[in-house]
Amino acid sequence: MSTPLPLPDLPEPAHPEVESMLSRKFGKEIANYFSGSPLNRVSFLRPDHTFLSAALNHPSATFLLFKNLEPLIESPTALGYVKYEDVKPILGDDPFATSEEDLVKEYNSHKYFPLVIFLGLDERKEGFVYKEHYKGQPYFAVDVTPKESVTEAAEKLVKELEGRGLTFSKGRMNLSMPAQEAAIYAEARHLLDWNLRNPFCATCGHATLSINGGFKRSCPPSDIAKTLLSQDPSRPPCATRTGISNISFPRTDPTVIMAVVSSDGQKLLLGRQKRWPPYWYSTLAGFLEPAESVEEAVRREVWEESGIHLGRVVIHSTQPWPYPANLMIGAIGQAVPGGEEVHLGHDAELEDAKWFSLDEVREALRVGTSGLGEGPGPEYKEGGLRVPPKTAIANQLMSAVVNGFVGGSANL
Repeated sequence: MSTPLPLPDLPEPAHPEVESMLSRKFGKEIANYFSGSPLNRVSFLRPDHTFLSAALNHPSATFLLFKNLEPLIESPTALGYVKYEDVKPILGDDPFATSEEDLVKEYNSHKYFPLVIFLGLDERKEGFVYKEHYKGQPYFAVDVTPKESVTEAAEKLVKELEGRGLTFSKGRMNLSMPAQEAAIYAEARHLLDWNLRNPFCATCGHATLSINGGFKRSCPPSDIAKTLLSQDPSRPPCATRTGISNISFPRTDPTVIMAVVSSDGQKLLLGRQKRWPPYWYSTLAGFLEPAESVEEAVRREVWEESGIHLGRVVIHSTQPWPYPANLMIGAIGQAVPGGEEVHLGHDAELEDAKWFSLDEVREALRVGTSGLGEGPGPEYKEGGLRVPPKTAIANQLMSAVVNGFVGGSANL
């Protein structure tokens, strides 16, 4: 196992210094890793190609590059950024110089368009100003995977970047970056992954076009490429072109993840999968199903995986998880008296599930946290409970319970 990197601090929640009725009753808000972005997304400006073009061409514009969904990094704890001049050979002419309406009209399925995502404005930094109100440093993400018409330019850029000491991260999980950079990375990866997974219309099966700064995909009504074959450029009718809009939107899949507390509030149920390291346990989790509330999903998943029956369920906090497109909805549920017997016969997902005392969990949070491929801390004693690091929402749920969340005494 590798030696764990120092864990970054978690992001600050919004306005943590402000006292309110809600904070006094429910405690302070918890912001989980991959949230807390410093960027103002100004989503309403994404259809404005004049804004996107001005942002792209501004000297302060900053670009985060991905190759095969792996981010460019300076080190495991720092992203690597470049300027427009670096990616211009790949993007070619300004991709936002033309309005979306004209891009759709002139759509040519034989032409490759490298993905470029507008991430937002960092308002802490001066420079770019648009219509007086919208200021900051523009951030973009660009896919520089060598393919199709940009293969040569992309390979050349990758070689140049490696010559500068930069590299593309090889790990699937990037949990060692400072919190705000992790949030920028999460947004970029989520959007690039969604665009790459949806090159065709789900309704008619024809190729789609990325628009709106990478946040929408359009199914154009015509394709200039067909004229090269002396065919009518019109495409067959598609339901996405009727009604409100001719677009599809990025998806986010809700997932419930829950700390399960015993009826007397003295124990915590944790489970483990076969592939996990010895003694490594975590909270239970599962996908929210159609026509199911979050509370119902928590109770169903816990019963299916462990046989435990839950009563009251409360939502604690949430965490974006860009692998590939999840929102982890963190909950805490309490078992009903008489419904605490573990039974693994319903669902074969878990190798084991059992109750741990709060003291055992508290000690694991102190000395036994680590990522799946990492060794535990230096104070850990073999055979003791191991749990996920604080960058995982599971850790925050466990911490909330051992710090008194269920008893109402937590100062969260």
